[in-house]
Amino acid sequence: MVVDESLRADARANRDRILDVARDALAIDPAASLNSIAKAAGVGAGTLYRHFPSRESLVLGVYRKEIDTLVALAPVLLAKHPPLQAFRIWCDRLAKFGRMKYGVADIVHAATSDHDLQETYRPMLGVVRALIGACEGSGDIRPGTDPEDFLVLLGLLWRIPPNSAGEARVKRLLALAFRGLGVREIAVPETVRR
Repeated sequence: MVVDESLRADARANRDRILDVARDALAIDPAASLNSIAKAAGVGAGTLYRHFPSRESLVLGVYRKEIDTLVALAPVLLAKHPPLQAFRIWCDRLAKFGRMKYGVADIVHAATSDHDLQETYRPMLGVVRALIGACEGSGDIRPGTDPEDFLVLLGLLWRIPPNSAGEARVKRLLALAFRGLGVREIAVPETVRR
């Protein structure tokens, strides 16, 4: 995520808080008003509009921040967990992001330029490549998986409605995807899914 370095610390904190609140609000209700997001973030509407002049810019800001978070999460997980568990936790986090993106996917697609897509897609592909490489190196998955194919497959999770039936489907599809990599079964403890 590109953040204007000239922003004061309090302005950066406001911006980050707005993005965090917007992420959660949009996951619950994709039609959440900007005023309700500003109020929940503890800022005035003017502050929100100063950072995000339109609904599209706010949604795109949330999208970019989530991508940056996912990209930064992978090396942390690989340092703390065995490769296969790190990969599965990362995929669960990606699926959680998909619940937010589900309701605003049309806005993200409409507001995202080809340049924006490349700025977010390349790092995500790099992360999937690193996670797959670590799992291949540890012998947890069969060698030869195309990272881009796997990333496209994961992108399908974002089309599943964020309800209890959808969450069950996401779990089944992730299990199926990992079986396709040659993994029999992997349990991810609840405490490390976040």
